[in-house]
Amino acid sequence: MQITSLHNEKIADLLRLDRKKVRDETGRFVVEGPHLVGEAVASGLCETVLATEAPDFPGIETVLVSASVMAKISATFAPQGILAVVRKPAARPVADRILLLDGIQDPGNLGTLLRSALAFGFGTVVADGCVDYYNQKTLRATQGAIFRLNLMEAPLEAFLAQNADVAVYGTDPHDGIPLDSFIPDPGRFALLFGNEGAGVRPELLAKARRNVRVETADVESLNVGVAGAIVMHRLRARE
Repeated sequence: MQITSLHNEKIADLLRLDRKKVRDETGRFVVEGPHLVGEAVASGLCETVLATEAPDFPGIETVLVSASVMAKISATFAPQGILAVVRKPAARPVADRILLLDGIQDPGNLGTLLRSALAFGFGTVVADGCVDYYNQKTLRATQGAIFRLNLMEAPLEAFLAQNADVAVYGTDPHDGIPLDSFIPDPGRFALLFGNEGAGVRPELLAKARRNVRVETADVESLNVGVAGAIVMHRLRARE
């Protein structure tokens, strides 16, 4: 049976997940496209797949929808014909390498930072005042990294108070020490990145053991997603 109406209960429930409040209340979110749906299935968190053609996901509830319904429920201009309702990953122990994010507002930047965190061994991410992890643009930018990270939302001051053994290194494009000469102290540590326009709040920078910067020529500073990837890669190489 194929769903052809937007008034169908499953479709209505899916559309409600477009709101962060509903995602938070239900612990569910939506991913779109063959790659992200495949990652969701592989993670064991996929509950329902909705598609215009029957996919091969044994054991996963599959709902066929018309092309017109898919066009309406898709978050992209060019629907890929498949999406899924997925459970949020469960909390995990805090990793030894942590990414702290203060007020990141661009979903593309957040997604890039999450993907880089996974690539370079920063297994826990703590967001304070950031765009939602499960925003559709963020999810697309992560390319599936969302399923392999320990994602937290918490006031950073409270998180640091509860994890006093973690050395915090802030990022300051003006007063930080050059990244090329920086070596983290032994033990658990966290990198702190801030808002695209305002940077890290001064009260948080004051809690950092040291602040670092990426040296640049002819530009004042880098996009936070780019800077984050560079710093995480450099520090991984120095472990």
